[in-house]
Amino acid sequence: MNAILLIIVFLLVGVILQKVKSLPPQTPKFLNYYLIYIVLPAMALRYLPGIEMKLELLLPILSAWIGFGLSWLLFGWLGKKFNWGKSVTGCLVITAGLSNTSFVGFPIVNALYGEEGIKIALLIDQAGSFILVSSVAIVVASIYGTEKKRKRDITRKILTFPPFLFFLIAMFMNLYQWQVGGFLAQVLEIIAMTLTPVALIAVGLQIRINPEAMRSKFLWYGLGYKLILIPAIVLLLFKGVFNLGGLLLKISVIEAAMAPMITATIIAISHDLEPRLASLMVGVGIPLSFLTVGIWYLILG
Repeated sequence: MNAILLIIVFLLVGVILQKVKSLPPQTPKFLNYYLIYIVLPAMALRYLPGIEMKLELLLPILSAWIGFGLSWLLFGWLGKKFNWGKSVTGCLVITAGLSNTSFVGFPIVNALYGEEGIKIALLIDQAGSFILVSSVAIVVASIYGTEKKRKRDITRKILTFPPFLFFLIAMFMNLYQWQVGGFLAQVLEIIAMTLTPVALIAVGLQIRINPEAMRSKFLWYGLGYKLILIPAIVLLLFKGVFNLGGLLLKISVIEAAMAPMITATIIAISHDLEPRLASLMVGVGIPLSFLTVGIWYLILG
């Protein structure tokens, strides 16, 4: 419970800082850059080389792919059946299908489950969510978007993204059982400790909610899938069919239950897929997810 209260406090700090006029408007962007270019690579080097690689680790990674795949199937079918229009359908597929497994997910997992939980969350994010948002999500956006499809060098984009690049380096180190030690390990540990406060303050600075727009039925369809349906499916599937348990099951469900990914929202907006709805999915989804994730945490025990 103390961990959840700590999360709420840092989030509220970010929301309150929105009222500080002297704060530069680019502050959230700078904080995000710090997280992307420094904290996430540092965490990859700190935690991933020491992970004992097991076949069962594929299931947590698979949870991200299941979430996006089912989102595409469900909203693609509903969109055709009820004639929602390609823009609405594409927006829901992308924003409801991708979890905020890093900026929101990492600090929550770190607060609730500690270092061992972070190791699993990193695998879900890098081998699951990031590859999806950098490749499949762009394909979906091109299919449902109004603009002509543009050729993108997806492979180059993935391999040059710092967290994923360091993910590959860390996994190479894991393969040869190399680990960072000494003073450098201490530096990486200190940097990793800044994740929770910085990420949550950055999220708090970016939360924007329009009460009138919250009446949209599509918003609640998307959030209902993202915050309730897909984590329930992951829980039932992994526990009932694959007999997965312990920390692997808990992190898989918790990460599946996270709010929509900010990067996914940017992709939807850039392809003109209902920008207002896409923004609401994040703006409403992130604060609401703190309640629903807390419920899932209690259910998992």
